Amino acid sequence: MSLPFLASDGAQDEALPYASRDTWMRTYRPGPLRVAMAAMALVFVGYLLVAAGIMGIAGNTHGAGTCLGITALLVVCALRILRVGFWVSGRGLRQVGLFYTVTVPWDRVGSVRTAQQPVKVLGLPRTVMGQAVVVTRSNGDPLRPLLTDHNADFWHRTEAFDQAADAIEAWAAALR
Repeated sequence: MSLPFLASDGAQDEALPYASRDTWMRTYRPGPLRVAMAAMALVFVGYLLVAAGIMGIAGNTHGAGTCLGITALLVVCALRILRVGFWVSGRGLRQVGLFYTVTVPWDRVGSVRTAQQPVKVLGLPRTVMGQAVVVTRSNGDPLRPLLTDHNADFWHRTEAFDQAADAIEAWAAALR
């Protein structure tokens, strides 16, 4: 399976064939666990909307407002869960977490490599030996290892992790 962001078409001046360098894109698809977490949050949103409707009809506006507020918060969390990961563009490398976003321009990226190191399993405190994409800034500060072979995108999908890591390393090699 050939992916457009993994290989060159042979042209030396264009190392990575893609439509636009100005748009942020993720070099891999969200994993099934990440999509399942967002889907379960949205199912819960449906139940909360029904509850808010029932409370509103019954005259409990405070309870309906609370349910609608929780619903809005859950929708934002579900969308944010789907955005977590590494994003690349011609401007730099963006690391999106659940509660933070770090953007590093390509001229400030020191190195991008895959390393064998202790990684968290599904973001929980338990660590195991695994692979992680390690991004180091030019001043020597490393970013958090967000892309690992044990996170929600690549749990038991080592081939997908290898492709995503190779794609991010190719972007870094072409644009640094």
